[in-house]
Amino acid sequence: MTRPGVALSVVVCAALVAGCERVELPREGDYRAVLELPGGELPFGLQIVREDGSVVLYLINADERMRVPDLTIEGDRLEATFPGFQNTLTAGMSADGLEGELTLVKAKGVEQVMPFEATYGDTHRFFAEPATDNADVSGRWEVTFTEDSGSSKPAIAEFEQTHDRVTGTFLTPTSDHRFLEGQVKDDTLYLSTFDGAHAYLYHARVDEAGALVGEYWSGTKWHETWKATRNESASIAEYEQATQLATPDTALDFTFPDLDGNPVSLSDPRFDGKVVLITIAGSWCPNCHDEAAFLAPLYQEYRDQGLEVVALMFEYFDDFEQAAAATQRFRERHHIEYATLIAGISDKDEASKALPSLNRVLAYPTTIFIGRDGAVRSIHTGFSGPATGEHYEELKAKFTSLVEELLAETPA
Repeated sequence: MTRPGVALSVVVCAALVAGCERVELPREGDYRAVLELPGGELPFGLQIVREDGSVVLYLINADERMRVPDLTIEGDRLEATFPGFQNTLTAGMSADGLEGELTLVKAKGVEQVMPFEATYGDTHRFFAEPATDNADVSGRWEVTFTEDSGSSKPAIAEFEQTHDRVTGTFLTPTSDHRFLEGQVKDDTLYLSTFDGAHAYLYHARVDEAGALVGEYWSGTKWHETWKATRNESASIAEYEQATQLATPDTALDFTFPDLDGNPVSLSDPRFDGKVVLITIAGSWCPNCHDEAAFLAPLYQEYRDQGLEVVALMFEYFDDFEQAAAATQRFRERHHIEYATLIAGISDKDEASKALPSLNRVLAYPTTIFIGRDGAVRSIHTGFSGPATGEHYEELKAKFTSLVEELLAETPA
């Protein structure tokens, strides 16, 4: 058995490299990985490297390289667990590639399983031979996603295109779709991402009016249609303040257990006279990971000046021990030193009931800023992560500036 951290002294013999026989270690290099969804193939980039004597995977989507160091290799089988999540990839290894399945753990522990394969040496996304006369989809688009139930929600798409290659993301009132990559072939756009949590696939055709009309699949169960029209001034900024106090004079308070089961309240003396940033989050939520990657160093920088951060974690599991274990993985991934409390199950209605001081909880994450006087000063719905480029930089600057303004106030 070979495990991470153990010197990899076993080598693949030359006779195996040429064929499809099973091997004891995966070949280093680039792979074209594919998941099978109801909408068809979801491709993503995969790279296998050896770092300090251990095998490490990288998931590649546009500018993102997601490092996956938690691997177990036994015989001709490889198992990877994705950082901060319970999602796993298991595959048999051959000289030509990998073949197996991906398991995504969803709410209440329900599993979605989808076939997986990766071909060594291939690097194209959707098409090995791109077309040369392709539609131009670059720019900013006003988007409407429509669920199969008929309900719809707005979004903005921002795409960059070089020849047939397209990168970008969708910004929604609650989150973004992280790093997307794909190709245009003739008048059809293909996009995808798999980053350890999201398994997203998009197809869309440019119609006679120049609009994009297509479909979107998430994992094995979720499907929506979408339509987009060019609009450089499209905005969803009005949704950023969708969550507010139930009434203007409502006092925010809560009591939830920490990972050791000890109750923690906002009214505890440890928070008196402090600036408190509260985030409503979950370890299953990729955008919450994006926010935590920002909040962890922010807390380290400003805690000596009076900043406290509290994450209210709404997890996939009713069982406290399972929820605490998931949160602990989240903490370890981002080197979190601030408080993380187990607040409930990952349901927005349940989160709204758990926090009756708020009018409603619409997004994970939702971020609440409290001044030294204990009053709520601002609530921000959702989080635009690094895939959104300048929007991410602007949001980080906005959060940091607000924290600094609140810290500059004199404690009551």
